[in-house]
Amino acid sequence: MSSQSPNFITDSSLLPKHIAIIMDGNGRWAQSRGKARMFGHKAGVDAVKKTVSAANRLGIQVLTLFAFSSENWRRSEEEVRLLMELFVTVLGREIKQLHKNSVRLKVIGDTSRFSNSLQDKIASAEALTANNIGLILNVAANYGGQWDILQAMQKLASQVERGVLSAEQLTEAKISAQLTTGHVPDVDLMIRTSGECRISNFMLWQVAYAELYFTEQFWPDFNEASLTDAIAWYLNRERRFGCTGEQIQALLPVKK
Repeated sequence: MSSQSPNFITDSSLLPKHIAIIMDGNGRWAQSRGKARMFGHKAGVDAVKKTVSAANRLGIQVLTLFAFSSENWRRSEEEVRLLMELFVTVLGREIKQLHKNSVRLKVIGDTSRFSNSLQDKIASAEALTANNIGLILNVAANYGGQWDILQAMQKLASQVERGVLSAEQLTEAKISAQLTTGHVPDVDLMIRTSGECRISNFMLWQVAYAELYFTEQFWPDFNEASLTDAIAWYLNRERRFGCTGEQIQALLPVKK
């Protein structure tokens, strides 16, 4: 598929409202160049900046980036420590630019395991951008899809115990509202880089009807052209939501 400029979009209503990305391949990208894994993670930050900028200019409503999974704690202590340091550095360095571009930052995940200084930086960054009206940027850190569903159910179970809610009143909408992404619509397009073809415990509830796009590119090589290629692929999909293709076509406006 050839790379395309954001100008190829003629009807913004057709764009995916929520794009989620599993940013995979930093370590392998670095190792293929004879470098340490952290070299790849640092290069991955540049890819994040390019992708956020492109999504914001395209008018995407929500972009969710899988930065650090709950399973990533299993990596070496040194790599985890360096990743946390990089997270702190990037938050401090980039938040003013995000704010300038009216991006609203939200960190989703169990942040209680992070250091107090990192938690403070996250809270400060979220507060600074809370009233921005541009792109909503969710950064999934110490996040797992199963954990997200569990914590939502625990909140609802507590309401049932207190008599605020009955079991019969539980609905999919109420569960969605208690997820860490309750403030945004579900995912329309999920992208995974590096050639891996799995979801890896990422937003299991929210990707129920997402289009899944897998690319061989390692994350540090992902850029604006990569994003527009993924969106062009998405625009050529027929999203049926359980209906037949004929039913969907019948709902479309007649071309004159």
